[in-house]
Amino acid sequence: MALSIGIVGLPNVGKSTLFTAMTNKGGLAANYPFATIEPNVGIVPVPDERLDALAEIDHPAKIVPATVEFVDIAGLVAGASQGEGLGNQFLANIRETDAIAEVVRFFGDPDVTHVAGKVDPQSDVDTIKTELILADIATVEKAIPRLEKEAKRDKAGVAKLEVAKKVLEGLNEGHRARTLGLTDDEVAAIYELHLLTMKPMLYIANVDEDAVDAELPEIDGCVPVPISAKVEADIAELAEMDPVEAKEYMEALGLAESGLARLIREAYALLGLQSYFTSGVTETRAWTIPIGAKAPQAAGVIHTDFERGFIKAETASFEDYVALGGEKGCRDAGKLRQEGKDYVVQDGDVMHFKFNV
Repeated sequence: MALSIGIVGLPNVGKSTLFTAMTNKGGLAANYPFATIEPNVGIVPVPDERLDALAEIDHPAKIVPATVEFVDIAGLVAGASQGEGLGNQFLANIRETDAIAEVVRFFGDPDVTHVAGKVDPQSDVDTIKTELILADIATVEKAIPRLEKEAKRDKAGVAKLEVAKKVLEGLNEGHRARTLGLTDDEVAAIYELHLLTMKPMLYIANVDEDAVDAELPEIDGCVPVPISAKVEADIAELAEMDPVEAKEYMEALGLAESGLARLIREAYALLGLQSYFTSGVTETRAWTIPIGAKAPQAAGVIHTDFERGFIKAETASFEDYVALGGEKGCRDAGKLRQEGKDYVVQDGDVMHFKFNV
């Protein structure tokens, strides 16, 4: 399962500059509203040093990291849900993403015009929140006539209609759908609507270069990830020419990792995700699974046949695999475990599945 994140924000908050830096795409980034006139999609590898450690042991033909898909849409403005600007027509492109990351302007560059005339992070957040809520209201209102027809046919339709009306009431009161305390069954009942305010939210504080390690106040109940789009652009450019110089540049700024790495780490934590590995002479690969996933579910991420015909999983912890020099060392030391269908996969497990279909 590849993680998918939709990127939103007001115009001129550095959203497209950040997207371009993170995905190494030469997208348009300009100092005027609506520079992004088509949705951009970029797929980036998840930084994970454990892959290199495994590869040093198994010498695979290739290394395959987990990936994250970023979907960047045109800047939203107040009134987007009523047709202002270009952003609203692209909201459909992020309805099926796993999470939304909102880029909020904290930097104070006087040469970059703020669409509202001043730098006010909380105001920006409120504007985007309102537009997402209004977009969801339109979605639910459009769906209700159809759900009313379904409710006349079966009980499942009745449940969907009741939840839709409950959510519409909450949205009209200015609440995100995710904050309405819906049960798992209620969430499942309206999943097909792909409501934007049902998605987990991350906030990216686009800060000045000297504030990349700053501790920032909470936004809407969560701590934003401080990232300088300009610094990320510089890191990306240096990394293409000289990775060592890029690392030295980061160290000079006091950064242990790139903003992209921090963002992905926060996204994994927000969504309850983790990685396990498969490794051998053919490839060393990271796979993304939910925390709490059992062995057959983890196997199914590779191929549905692996889950359907699951027999067992030969498993070693990452620490044991590296310390003991790979699969043979783990086997000889009694650290290669035979795990069954009820085994809960741990972050960093190195696994080999046995199956029969």
